[in-house]
Amino acid sequence: MDYNALAQKLFPEIDKTPDYWEEKYPQRELREGARVTRFAPSPTGFLHFGNLFTCLVSYKTAKDTDGVFYVRVEDTDQKRKVEGAIEVMLKGLSVYGIVPDEGVVAEDTEKGDYAPYYQSRRKEIYQTYAKSLVEQGLAYPCFMTPEELDEIRSAQESESIKGIWGKWAKHRDLTFDEIEEHLKNGEQWTLRLKSPGSTEGKCRFDDLIRGKIEMPENVQDVVLLKSDGIPTYHFAHAVDDHLMRTTHVMRGDEWIASVPIHLQLFRVLGFKPPKYAHVAPIMKEENGGKRKLSKRKDPEAKVTYYAEQGFPKESVTEYIMTLANSNFEDWRRVNQNENIDKFPVNLKKMSVSGALFDMVKLTDVSKNVICKMSAEKVFSLSYEWAKEYCSELAKLYEQDTERATAILNIDRENKKPRKDIAKWSDIPEYISYMYDETFVPCYELTGNATPALAVKVLEKYKDTVNLDDDKDTWFGRIKDMCESVGCTPNVKEFKQNPEAFEGHVGDVSTIIRVALTGRTNTPDLYSITALLGADRVQKRIDNALSHYKEEA
Repeated sequence: MDYNALAQKLFPEIDKTPDYWEEKYPQRELREGARVTRFAPSPTGFLHFGNLFTCLVSYKTAKDTDGVFYVRVEDTDQKRKVEGAIEVMLKGLSVYGIVPDEGVVAEDTEKGDYAPYYQSRRKEIYQTYAKSLVEQGLAYPCFMTPEELDEIRSAQESESIKGIWGKWAKHRDLTFDEIEEHLKNGEQWTLRLKSPGSTEGKCRFDDLIRGKIEMPENVQDVVLLKSDGIPTYHFAHAVDDHLMRTTHVMRGDEWIASVPIHLQLFRVLGFKPPKYAHVAPIMKEENGGKRKLSKRKDPEAKVTYYAEQGFPKESVTEYIMTLANSNFEDWRRVNQNENIDKFPVNLKKMSVSGALFDMVKLTDVSKNVICKMSAEKVFSLSYEWAKEYCSELAKLYEQDTERATAILNIDRENKKPRKDIAKWSDIPEYISYMYDETFVPCYELTGNATPALAVKVLEKYKDTVNLDDDKDTWFGRIKDMCESVGCTPNVKEFKQNPEAFEGHVGDVSTIIRVALTGRTNTPDLYSITALLGADRVQKRIDNALSHYKEEA
């Protein structure tokens, strides 16, 4: 077989050699140990939480080593392309601080010396390497029809190894004349790898997450180019990862089964393969078991869900790190105020069975993140969220932005700030009692408080309250009220002799709190009173008094 003649017959328009592309895309000039990683989405849908998880690990792997993170779009299947999908994905990543150093940086916008980064624009490159494989006798045209392939699939139902190999590879050893005859007849062909594998051979590799793995060697003559000349994922990713000088590939563990094919392709192409880290899927508990986080069943599978709910990007990133590395929480305890970028991701500390998504844990993480933010930052971020997702909150804020910021600052600058807010969508309910438009009175009392005691306390407080008082003076007035309403300012004294009193200072405070806020648990009551203002305070006390007088 004259393989050079066959290669020219199959690819007459290809006049470049692999050496041309090797020179065009040389080795990167990076420091030793720097890692080059990528995100390679298909433009077919939204950004899944699992994508974000894997992508963040990939991004951190590059950044922690002063390497390069790039985006390559795998759009060879144009029929499945969704307009605007890449823009949505890139914006979704940028929200969480993942901005590519090069590659596709916006829809139809590329940056970097290894362009094009759209696979649909790299057809000449793939065909150059395909032609080279034919010249070396490592690939061949296959003229089998879809009907013939269906017959083979049916015949192989009971076979342990499926696909085109061995006796099933009918066109592997066609002569030049036979190939020429097929071409003259206008028959469509695909280009297949002439696999050098054997059924006794083993594929061994060291997965960066799972450790050493051994699998049967690939024996299939896999398709390299489809009948339209477009490469399969297997072939395209090998060429691209080599020419873009990718050193580490983070991808879902569903690709482990394809590793024998991929490593074989790198070998026959003469490339050094990247190191693979196969990431287990994010799991979710259900009915006592576990299943994969599902984009059909779980709203939290869609990355936009977190923006809609108002989880700050810092919270989501922090939570992802708890899923990614088992030692992150220990690191955070020691480095409470350190930027998360300082945390070194360790691939060997990633779960091999799949991290468990836990909304309760995310909520707790987010409360810790938000409680450390300044009131100004909480206001700014929640206002931006409200303008897009909650116009009612935005309108409340806009009445008086300084007052809104002060409301958010109540109990925020303490040594142990409150953790009432997990996401911006919690804020409307959290601050509702501070605005007349959203205040819902509720006069249910707890502890020793009764309607009769409430009447006495509120009538006394109405005449006592002075918003010009400082906090100590204000609370001193409440304690001084206790005796005149049959209560004690000393909780310990009440516990020792409860029959002697109607209640204690805590009950008095609860009555005032309920009258002003409709709640028994709120942040600092003094600060709330000051921000409500004298007119609101008096009006709410009057309304509460009317209610309790009817009940007493």
